[in-house]
Amino acid sequence: MFRNQYDTDVTTWSPAGRLFQVEYAMEAVKQGSAAIGLRSKTHVVLACVNKSNSELSSHQKKIFKVDDHIGVAIAGLTADGRVLSRYMRSECINYSYTYESPLPVGRLVVQLADKAQVCTQRSWKRPYGVGLLVAGLDESGAHLYYNCPSGNYFEYQAFAIGSRSQAAKTYLERKFDNFNASSREDLIKDALIATRESLQGEKLRSSVCTIAVIGVGEPFHILDQETVQKLIDEFEIVREEEVPPTEEPQPEPEQDAAADQGAGAGQGGGAGQGGAAGEGAAPMDI
Repeated sequence: MFRNQYDTDVTTWSPAGRLFQVEYAMEAVKQGSAAIGLRSKTHVVLACVNKSNSELSSHQKKIFKVDDHIGVAIAGLTADGRVLSRYMRSECINYSYTYESPLPVGRLVVQLADKAQVCTQRSWKRPYGVGLLVAGLDESGAHLYYNCPSGNYFEYQAFAIGSRSQAAKTYLERKFDNFNASSREDLIKDALIATRESLQGEKLRSSVCTIAVIGVGEPFHILDQETVQKLIDEFEIVREEEVPPTEEPQPEPEQDAAADQGAGAGQGGGAGQGGAAGEGAAPMDI
C-alpha cells in the first residue's frame, strides 16, 4: 500500500481509515515555532518563540488579539492563523453587537472547530495548517483551549505546541499542580522557563519570545520587549544555569586528614586526603 495513492484528496480514505491530508496539516503544526499557554483561576498567559527565515528579515507575528477577553497564539502556517483570527474577531464583534455582551470563549472555540472540520470533508478545500491556543476569560472563569486542524478541540490547564514543544511539555507536567493557584507573575515566570526549554540551549532574550497576558480586570495585551527583558532578568531565567560550583566538599579532606593523623598513620593520612579529594571530584564529573 502506497500513501501517495490516497493523499491527493482530503476526502479520500486510506484502507487503514486515515485522511493523510489532515495528518499533513497536523504535521505542519509540529513544524511551526513553539507556542505555550498556561492558565490559573484568574489569568491566562500565552508565550511563543519568534523565528525569522533569515537574519535580514523580521519575524512573523504569532500572537493575535481577538477581543478584550480573548487572544490566540498560533503554530504552523501563519497565513492560515491570520485568516482564522480575523474570523474569530468578526464573530466576537457580531455577537457583541447582537447581544450586547462578550462572546463566551467555549462557544467561539466550537465555532472555530466546526469551521476547521468543514475543510476535512470538502474536496475543493484543504485543512488549515495551523494550531491555535485560545486564551479567554468569561463569566465561568479563565480558559485555555487548543484547536487542531482536524476539527478537534481540547481544554487544557497548560499546553505547548510546535517544534521542540516536548521539552516545554515536560516542564509544564512537572509544575502542573501549582498552576491553578499561581499568581500572574508566577505564570509569566513559568511561561518564560517553558519557552527557554523549547529553545534547547539557545539563550532566552526578549527578542526571541513574545508574552501576552489576560486576567481579571486586565484585558488581553502583549507585553513590550522592555518589560519581558526585565522579567527575564528579574527571574534570572538566563543565569540560573550558570550557578557557581559549591565549595562544601573542600572541608572534607581536612576532616579526614585530621582523623587519620589522630590515628597515628602518617602515610595513611596522605592516602585519606587523596581519597577525599577523589570523592570531592566525583560530583563535578557527574
